[in-house]
Amino acid sequence: MKFIILILAVLALVWLVRGARGRVVPPASPPASDSGKGPLPMVACQQCGMHLPRDEALPGRGGVFCGEAHRAAYEKQHPVG
Repeated sequence: MKFIILILAVLALVWLVRGARGRVVPPASPPASDSGKGPLPMVACQQCGMHLPRDEALPGRGGVFCGEAHRAAYEKQHPVG
């Protein structure tokens, strides 16, 4: 009798382990809004040379900049005149 209970317990354990492996959740797909876009064009900051997406760059008198501080510093170093 003990032997039958042991066999049933092992079979139940195997059944549970196999069932857990079968319920693997597939990885989530990337957001649909980004999938239609290609790579963004990159530009370099005139002050430090760091590359950043054109959408994030700040336009200035001498080109594009990575931030307000670099735009102000560049315009201070290169006055109009």
